[in-house]
Amino acid sequence: MSIGYEGRCAQDLIGTLTDLKVVTLVDVRLTPLSRKPGLSKTKLSASLDDVRIAYVHLPALGNPRDNRESFREGESAAGCVRFSKLLARPASIAAMDQLEALARDGLTAVLCFEREHERCHRQVIVDELQARLGDSATLLHA
Repeated sequence: MSIGYEGRCAQDLIGTLTDLKVVTLVDVRLTPLSRKPGLSKTKLSASLDDVRIAYVHLPALGNPRDNRESFREGESAAGCVRFSKLLARPASIAAMDQLEALARDGLTAVLCFEREHERCHRQVIVDELQARLGDSATLLHA
């Protein structure tokens, strides 16, 4: 599952995850900080723990700063191509292996800022995950 917190408060995000029965939230922000209250790593992790949702930060799946501009400027395809090449790095492969294991264990949501899945690097991550899990997996975008 793919989810962005843009335009949401922490309570709304956690409510959505709870309603969907998410088991693990995987944060794929390179630096999991937010100006929005409750959405930085420490507070978000604690709030998720309160509702029995595991929090995992995989910085190796974060989008580098120099690749974010293409997504902001509506050139998501170029950003996705560049980001997909970064997934070939050993650290990224290991992080994808960890994400795959989590997804096989229970409903896992991949989190980043952008609300629209198509305007975020996490679409590349979720597409790769879908390829690894095969046709039997259905991935949602909330």
